[in-house]
Amino acid sequence: MKTRNTIILMLFFNSIAFGQVSNETHKKQIQNLVLESFDEIWSKLEPKNIEKYYTKDFLLLEHGEVWNNDTIAAHLNKAKLKLPMPKRVNTIEIIDIKVTNKTAWVAYHNYATISVDDKVIRKAHWLESATAILTDKGWKFDMLHSTRVKSE
Repeated sequence: MKTRNTIILMLFFNSIAFGQVSNETHKKQIQNLVLESFDEIWSKLEPKNIEKYYTKDFLLLEHGEVWNNDTIAAHLNKAKLKLPMPKRVNTIEIIDIKVTNKTAWVAYHNYATISVDDKVIRKAHWLESATAILTDKGWKFDMLHSTRVKSE
């Protein structure tokens, strides 16, 4: 009887520990999703990367406007025509991440430094939140809400 109870307790605590590790792993994946999506889409101005990071029905709520994947792709293609091509460096400061089953949300500060020929031409700061779903290809954003933070 003692052996059976010991085994049951071990299984119980192992499953709790596994759940915690799994949740922390998902949080790290969401954190990487934020940074990689901005680097691969917005810094590289690369529309082909949209499907890697965003769901097909993704919505971006950007300073009073509603954008979808087509809107974003058109914006990126237009931006690539500007010469010289600006360089964007992103810095993300995570506020919080919550993961529940196959959904997650994240809140963060997004800072971008944009330069041309190593000269900074603009600095921007947004307060953002996003929701993500776990797909068969990993985590993808299905919604992002962005609010510009005024420079001081």
